[in-house]
Amino acid sequence: MLDDFFIRALIAGLGVAIVTGPLGCFTIWRRLSFFGDTLAHSALLGVTLALSFEMNISFAVFLISAVVAIFLINLQRVTNLPGDALLGLLAHSTLALGLVTISFLSFIRFDIMGLLFGDILSVNNLDILIIWLGGAIILITLKIIWKPLFASTVNYDLAQAEGMNPDRVNIIFTLLMAAIIAISIKMVGLLLITGMLIMPAAMARNLSDNPIMMVFIATVGGMLSVLLGLFASLEFNSPSGPSIIVAALSLFLLSLINLKRIKIKGKVV
Repeated sequence: MLDDFFIRALIAGLGVAIVTGPLGCFTIWRRLSFFGDTLAHSALLGVTLALSFEMNISFAVFLISAVVAIFLINLQRVTNLPGDALLGLLAHSTLALGLVTISFLSFIRFDIMGLLFGDILSVNNLDILIIWLGGAIILITLKIIWKPLFASTVNYDLAQAEGMNPDRVNIIFTLLMAAIIAISIKMVGLLLITGMLIMPAAMARNLSDNPIMMVFIATVGGMLSVLLGLFASLEFNSPSGPSIIVAALSLFLLSLINLKRIKIKGKVV
């Protein structure tokens, strides 16, 4: 018989996996893996904000991540620096600001390891509500902007010529990225959330030949990663967040076997 805390962890993890599947696919298609890392690093500053002013951690992380995302978009417009340089600048700056701020919060006790690597076994009913309600809003919004977002991913100029307003869609997508990081930070931590976005989608890319199939496989792969990771954590007494990421890595490695077979047949897409 499973304990209540483990069942809550399963429900929370599956909720996050359902959302990270499609978002992770767009992250790969748009080559924004480092962007996810940047927002994850900025989450530390959001956590310190929440602790300082007794705010909800998910709301504070979303607020800071959204500000960083919008700031990045504005920097791309006013500077000639390449995107990877701007991402590196913001990632390390926000991480450093968060660490400096934490050093002044010696009067507040919190689990730094849980913050960095997550502690899904500690989620409560409010966390589950935030994950599933927030996840539903993210997926509904993604469905609404799917066509212009996908079009701008394939060809930005063509999407602009068709009047799809790709700039506005890009801003909405960055806010969705900030939102999923905010609701996932307690589950896998700020250092591992990008893995949850990238690994199931990367695995799905090896097994699919069209976008819809890739989204479906990525979602299923994320859910399997949560199930395998949590039960492995229960069996081997390993940390839950990293165990989920290791499970996702294992699925990705298995997908390479299928990819090799496809290459042998000469059907790589």
